[in-house]
This record gives sequence, structure tokens and C-alpha cells, in this order.
Amino acid sequence: MSDPIRLATGNPGKAAEFARLLGAPVLPIDGWDPPDENGASFLDNARIKARAGARQCPGAWVVADDSGLCVDALGGAPGVLSARYGGPGLDDAGRVQALLTAVEGAPDRSARFACALVAITPDGTELATEGTLEGALAEAPRGANGFGYDPILIPAGETRTCAELAPHEKDAISHRGAAARRLREALGL
Repeated sequence: MSDPIRLATGNPGKAAEFARLLGAPVLPIDGWDPPDENGASFLDNARIKARAGARQCPGAWVVADDSGLCVDALGGAPGVLSARYGGPGLDDAGRVQALLTAVEGAPDRSARFACALVAITPDGTELATEGTLEGALAEAPRGANGFGYDPILIPAGETRTCAELAPHEKDAISHRGAAARRLREALGL
């Protein structure tokens, strides 16, 4: 694959993360026009974004992801609504606080990050992979690395949150890392 993979996002930071995870050049889609993510699962939403990206970049390799946090005490919420949890206008810190408030006093703090990736090849073939990272919720945010809910998920077997891990440590165990390794295998990268 000589041309860069186009990631269905306008976020250059996310494209840089996927370049690291896939071991290939990855660029965000110029002028990304995100579709409505109205799927029932992470895989549904990744597929919606991948197909929109393929329409915006015909003939290119396109990859899309959808990921989020699933909390057992909340029946799997926020799930596919992770980026919108707590209502409109909240930033990452606001969503984290809303989630910690919702689970306050819950005896079960088990949770997991889930990720689905969909790649569309230049000839229109679709490939899909998924990955998870099991863990538990911290009592309060810790760490400055990562984004989203990273400051409150402690991976199984760890005492640090994802936001306290170095990027290479997180990549080795993360939900995105697992899904990306499976996609690399499927793509022969």
C-alpha cells in the first residue's frame, strides 16, 4: 500500500494514533463531513463512518473506528453514546464527571473499552475487526495521557489508569491496539 490510509475523521491526532497502531501512513479526510452515527453497535457506527469516508475519498483505502466505554453498573452505558454521554456541551472532563457521578456508590465498577474498525479497500471490499480492554473504574480521574475516559479506566492487572500509561504501554493492551493488530493482519501490513 503506497498511498496513505484515509481515516474517517478530521482529527489529525487520531490519525497519528492510527498511523502508530497500523504501522502505515494515515491521514484524516480533508473536509471530513461526519455522518449521523445512529447504529446500534460500535461496528454499525464504524461501518457508517467508513462508507461515508469511502464516498468522500473514492479509490482510497479508508478506515473508520467507533469506540467507547461500557460500564457494567450502567447496563453497558454509555456504550455507543460515549462521546455524547451526559448531554450536549460537555467536554471530556465533563463526561468523565457525569459518569463518575452515575456510578457513585456502585459496588461493581467493572468496565471495558470497546473498539470496532472497518476498512474499505480501493475496490470496495470491507474488512472489520474489534477489540476490547477490560478493567475497572477509578474513583477519580488520574493521569494526563490519552483522552476521553482514559483517566478513569484502570486496565485489568494494572494499578494505573490508561491516562497514566505511556503511549506504547497503552497501545500494547488497548482496545484500539487489539483491533488495529487484527486489521493489520487482515490487510497484510
